[in-house]
Amino acid sequence: MFSAADLVGTGAALCSMASFTPQIIKIVRERDASAVSLRMYAVTVTGFVLWTVYGLMTGSWPVAASNIVCLGLSATILVLKWRFSR
Repeated sequence: MFSAADLVGTGAALCSMASFTPQIIKIVRERDASAVSLRMYAVTVTGFVLWTVYGLMTGSWPVAASNIVCLGLSATILVLKWRFSR
């Protein structure tokens, strides 16, 4: 049985992961990333790297796994920013 904390953590992880998808779709469709902040996504990617390392160091696999997914999605936006910026 899942605890209330497990349910809240799962919901938070799913929301965090899903939040990047609309931005990726918009950038790819429009082939334009000029409205995306390079600095913000650089800091975001750095944060997800650190959270992933923290999760691995503490043995918290849910923290590590969810942050690996968020890292991949936010890094995708960062790469698209470099590729499609005008």
